[in-house]
Amino acid sequence: MTSHPDPAEIERAAAILRAGGLVAFPTETVYGLGADAANAAAVANIFAAKGRPQNHPLIVHLSDVAQLPLWAADIPEAAQQLAAAFWPGPLTLVLKRAAGVPDCVTGGQGSVGLRIPGHPVALALLRAFAGAAGGRSYSGVAAPSANKFGRISPTTAEHVRAEFGAALDWVLDGGECEVGIESTIIDLSRGRAVLLRPGQITPAQVAAVLGAEVGAADAAAPRAPGALDSHYAPRTPLFLVPAAELQARLSALRAKKLAVLARAEAPEGLHQVHWQEAPRAVAPYAHELYASLRRLDALGCDAILVEAPPPVPEWQGVNDRLNRASSD
Repeated sequence: MTSHPDPAEIERAAAILRAGGLVAFPTETVYGLGADAANAAAVANIFAAKGRPQNHPLIVHLSDVAQLPLWAADIPEAAQQLAAAFWPGPLTLVLKRAAGVPDCVTGGQGSVGLRIPGHPVALALLRAFAGAAGGRSYSGVAAPSANKFGRISPTTAEHVRAEFGAALDWVLDGGECEVGIESTIIDLSRGRAVLLRPGQITPAQVAAVLGAEVGAADAAAPRAPGALDSHYAPRTPLFLVPAAELQARLSALRAKKLAVLARAEAPEGLHQVHWQEAPRAVAPYAHELYASLRRLDALGCDAILVEAPPPVPEWQGVNDRLNRASSD
């Protein structure tokens, strides 16, 4: 299947979701592992499949802004502004939860994460699922990344199948994910905009829409997906290395079998080193990041050295993922 939805495939996947099954599907960020967000038993299967802690909240994916009142008790003007600016797209809004939203979706918190993904296959699935069936009107699909908890997120259907084998009810193939890292998460549940997880959409872009600065998460901020210190990690130990120190680190580890991901060509004379050249620009780097880490992880090296990207705002999302994946 390509990025163009096949009606028969979409309807089959929607029927599986309605029946309480698990469906992996593409979004513009990464592949999600979806279940009917209003079905606690189905959502519990997500946690079991991933090995995910029960208090770790999920993001509910919607097909239309009109569904927001079904999930959020309070929809501030800021949410409407950001939805108009960035949805469908890689932005999750955390709002006060509506009555009846299952605790299993929110991690027991008083807030819920919501977004409309910007991928044609995802949108077709969500619209098919939201249609009435068997006398019931369906609404949202809870979907964390379709990988084992804490590991590298999937950006192709092949990644999902390699991760879960035959354990899932269905995998919708929508090609490679365009963005390649998870959505930006903005908390609006406490009266101001707070960044809970960086992504492709930067705090500066959010601030430009709202006309107000985006705050940093504090101790009272809601828990957010992907915010643990260790996340997105390969099984091979990964170390972030400043560009100026990369050659010295390679020399110090010359007895080891190493893999390197760097935004530069490989120097001559390297031994026992698999060097992968990464894109220089942030968008193609993010698009390729998880696939690159999976490829390097499969080599059986002693360590993966990643040249640290620039510490500038537009690289914040990538740097966040690499820092959480790092063994340092």
